[in-house]
Amino acid sequence: MNGDVNSLFIDTNILVYSSIRSSPLHSVARQRLVEYQAAGIELRLSRQVLREYLAVVTRPQIFAQPLSMKATVADVRVFQQKFRIADDNRDVGQRLTELLESVVVAGKQIHDTNIVATMKAYGVTTLLTHNWDDFKRFSNHINILTLEE
Repeated sequence: MNGDVNSLFIDTNILVYSSIRSSPLHSVARQRLVEYQAAGIELRLSRQVLREYLAVVTRPQIFAQPLSMKATVADVRVFQQKFRIADDNRDVGQRLTELLESVVVAGKQIHDTNIVATMKAYGVTTLLTHNWDDFKRFSNHINILTLEE
């Protein structure tokens, strides 16, 4: 990772993979998060990512059974202590509408657009995700890291 990055936005899939031991990407996702934290890089999430995490891990996955709500809420509490949380605010809304006017998106892609808007509002330029295809349309706006890098 580029040495001049001082904060990194974490996508939902990274939280899921790092939390679910039966995930095929569990080890690499956990390792990346530990490495970035050890390097002094601030790891950031948004309230949206936390909601997405709740939705994803409480439904059946190819690699895991749903987590109980009690366990999932406990995870979210840990995330809120471990990561810096970006709230959805007026600036995020403004950045979202600007992106919607400049990047072609529709439907579920609005969620990814809101992540990029949140990053821009909080001055975070780099995203860690396993879903390159979901975010490549924003490569003129943010740097994208994947687990393979």
